[in-house]
Amino acid sequence: MKSALAIYDMDRTITRNATYTPFLIHAARQLAPWRLVLMPFVILSMLAYVAKLIDRGRLKEINYTLLIGRSIAPERLEPVIQSFADKQVATNILPGARASIAADRAAGRRVVMATASYRLYAAAIAERLGITDVIATETGLDAAGRIVAKIEGRNCYGDEKLAMIQAWLEREGLTREAVHIRFYSDHVSDAPVHHWSDEPVAANAHDRLVRLAEVEGWEVLDWRKRQEATQAVRPE
Repeated sequence: MKSALAIYDMDRTITRNATYTPFLIHAARQLAPWRLVLMPFVILSMLAYVAKLIDRGRLKEINYTLLIGRSIAPERLEPVIQSFADKQVATNILPGARASIAADRAAGRRVVMATASYRLYAAAIAERLGITDVIATETGLDAAGRIVAKIEGRNCYGDEKLAMIQAWLEREGLTREAVHIRFYSDHVSDAPVHHWSDEPVAANAHDRLVRLAEVEGWEVLDWRKRQEATQAVRPE
């Protein structure tokens, strides 16, 4: 009997909106509001990424440095992480995603989150959703044990996400042949994981992924529309 896994991306798959920049802004407001004057430089770094002058990992490091700092003591950042996770779970989780996670769990699947977001806050959000297994972008520590902007290892995105999921399976003592994997994501950058999984699902997908899913015969779900329909018929 194979073990059954349900692996979820986070941003715009479980959540309605992305979380990375909102986390940085939330942290700046809590820790050092003066850093918000650096937002024009955040925008410039995003333009540099669009122009392919820097990669996504470097973009994250630059924006983290601008809005949080080069390093910060974990005890200072922890309350910020917890308050941000509380806010996201209260306002930014798609009800359809909650229902899907519950259904996968009820079906006996082990639920895993695999996200390009920093583990710093992704794990806190996952914990509130009852997800204990998290594969995410890691932050490093300096010699004094302070959290630094530099990514530890790889940015959990695209082909690297697949490699990190495979490494997680190995650490858990699971072979690919021994597991049946259902994978949910909204973005075509996760196509390597979709192709590798047994049951690929395009969830809340943008146009490129929808077109790919139609060609490949993958399941397409849109929990955003379900929520909008529910709101439309809600009595006053």
